[in-house]
Amino acid sequence: MKKIAHEDFKVSKTVELSKIPTTLDLGENEKKIEKELEKTREKLGELQDTLYAHGKYAVLICLQGMDTAGKDSLIREVFKDFNTRGIIVHSFKVPTERELGHDYLWRHYIALPQRGKFGVFNRTHYENVLVTRVHPEYIMGENIPQIDTVEDINDDFWDQRFEQIRNFEKHIADNGTLIYKFYLHLSKEEQKNRLLRRLEKKEKNWKFSAGDLEERKLWDQYQLCYQDAINRTSLPHAPWYVIPADDKPVARYIVAKTLYDTLREYDDIQEPELDDKTKANLDLYKQQLENE
Repeated sequence: MKKIAHEDFKVSKTVELSKIPTTLDLGENEKKIEKELEKTREKLGELQDTLYAHGKYAVLICLQGMDTAGKDSLIREVFKDFNTRGIIVHSFKVPTERELGHDYLWRHYIALPQRGKFGVFNRTHYENVLVTRVHPEYIMGENIPQIDTVEDINDDFWDQRFEQIRNFEKHIADNGTLIYKFYLHLSKEEQKNRLLRRLEKKEKNWKFSAGDLEERKLWDQYQLCYQDAINRTSLPHAPWYVIPADDKPVARYIVAKTLYDTLREYDDIQEPELDDKTKANLDLYKQQLENE
């Protein structure tokens, strides 16, 4: 199978999404790719156990992408071998009344993983510079001082919001959270195919919403907003990875391998040593149990 490196997908300079492929040929069939994913996620699960025991880092995985990009199934397949005590998934939807009573980052801050755990944000704090940028009228529900009309939401407003997001990520990174941001890069044609499957397969009908078609009309606008967000916020401590997402098994494998390969670089993540007294008495403890 074709070798891939996480640097191939990492955004380290200005990108144009329209020039980045949404497909990648790994030179193997789907079954072989799924087998490689299985091996990788098993190793990632073992690494998660070590990180849990080590207890000094948290890992935050942010997943963004257009509707049907495959976020839900990616979470299911990539983290299948994780111990449930070491991972928590948050799917952020339209803010509740309680959430709107706080600043827009509050609901994301309280959902952050504690040290030793993985947290997955299915849609993230970036919705606040994506959906709200395409639909600025949504900002009015936040009841922000000095924002009285949609006309008050200008370039300075978005510049400030991006600065707040960068500061948020820098703060949590400085305090032990390892941040991975994945943009599942889907083509408009493949989204069409996936929406059609939702309509054609009865068991998939529940996933379809007429609103999906309305948002699809704004495809180009969303692409520009994603591109701007990625370019403004991909930094060494919180990088973006643009993942070709037209082929779901390929996308899942790339994400799993990226996580495993980069987390292995933290050679200080080790299981804690037993204290000298416990270590010296292991045989004694074993004998006590055997003699019960």
